[in-house]
Amino acid sequence: MRGAPFLLTLVALAASCGGDDEPAASGNGECENVEAPAPRDPGTHEAPTEPLDTNASYGLVFETTCGTFTVGLDTDLAPKTSASLVALAGAGYFDDTVFHRIVPGFVIQGGDPTAKGTGGPGYKTVDVPPSGSRYVKGTFAMAKAGSEPAGTSGSQFFVVTGEDVGLPADYAIAGEVTEGLDVVERIGELGDASERPTQPVVIRRVTVTQS
Repeated sequence: MRGAPFLLTLVALAASCGGDDEPAASGNGECENVEAPAPRDPGTHEAPTEPLDTNASYGLVFETTCGTFTVGLDTDLAPKTSASLVALAGAGYFDDTVFHRIVPGFVIQGGDPTAKGTGGPGYKTVDVPPSGSRYVKGTFAMAKAGSEPAGTSGSQFFVVTGEDVGLPADYAIAGEVTEGLDVVERIGELGDASERPTQPVVIRRVTVTQS
């Protein structure tokens, strides 16, 4: 287990995607070598007030420079978080952002338009995960500051790339990767010892599916 990995105020110290002293790498040869988009102000949004349709299934399709993966949202386990993610994705909040933190064998983290690891939508939701929840490969969960209550979410998310990373049940579990786990693994290879990406991995677009 790694200690306190999702302290949002600390991630900024080592989270920006590349710098002048870090030449872009070709990585694993399957990701496009692109420039990182300019960081932007995340703005202030309002939390959705209407729940999602309980008779429907929702997903998020992430189109990245390393390929596409799909997350199936768990609206029973994390109803408020799921509604927030659907609203933010629908508003283009995640488009042209980066994975600002990549820890090989652990997680990839994104969802911050500032690319610093400190940004958010201006509101929080809370969906406390069940006691004993496990964060296994493909789990899609939400990052939070250590001082925030369990299950608190803004916009920053992480996808687990390790088999079972041993995190405590503090992070809202919003769903799991249902397609493209190989893409997530590919992205997960592009991190260095300081948890910085070795090349920009851009989320070009996130679209919502409903069935």
